[in-house]
Amino acid sequence: MYLLISVTTPDEVAAAVQGGADIIDVKNPAEGALGANFPPIIRQVRQVTPAHLPVSAALGDVPNLPGTVALAALGAASCGVQYVKVGLMGPRHGAEAIYLLRHVCHAVREFGPQIQVIATAYADAPKVNALPPLELPAVTAEAGAQGCMLDTAVKGGGNLFANLDDAQLVRFVHQCRQLDLLSALAGSLAPADVPHISAIGPDIVGFRTAACQGDRVHGRVDADKVRQLKMLVDANECQG
Repeated sequence: MYLLISVTTPDEVAAAVQGGADIIDVKNPAEGALGANFPPIIRQVRQVTPAHLPVSAALGDVPNLPGTVALAALGAASCGVQYVKVGLMGPRHGAEAIYLLRHVCHAVREFGPQIQVIATAYADAPKVNALPPLELPAVTAEAGAQGCMLDTAVKGGGNLFANLDDAQLVRFVHQCRQLDLLSALAGSLAPADVPHISAIGPDIVGFRTAACQGDRVHGRVDADKVRQLKMLVDANECQG
């Protein structure tokens, strides 16, 4: 299980790397759960991240505007990242999500066939009238994207486990595996949640708040907090 740490500025990268992050994720929490950052910031994060570590960029909690989102995806892909992550906030049902994701995948693939598109749904989708989260694996496979992530849209409204039970999360990861998709889980997770997540078995687990001194918007990634998370991930992988 790989540890993804979200950063907001290039100067947070060193702490994430020192702590043992496997993936550096660039977002802007001030603009939402998967808020998009600015192209120069994304490029600078890629530049200061060691070459062997992949970087992902969030496109935002996107509306159901396929052309707009495809253009944003092309912009993110041009910043040198390995993953483009799109939060399916606007699409309400599978057909809308597939149509949007196909255009995102096409835009990214034309620029760089090696760049992977990660589709994200929200565990608390009923609160924001978004795509039901357990539809995500089938939608992602149909659209031609490479991975699925679950997060929470409403921060402070309960974490991942407050919105989906273990059986649903295990089903999600199993469906991803059957469809040869990467699976990732996030959503206001704490260090104490790592054994729980590890038992469910996603490929990637993501953190922002738990890796910071301070809150998710104004806080700063702390190497010791990342190191604690990495030790927990590794320890639970060994036990598994």
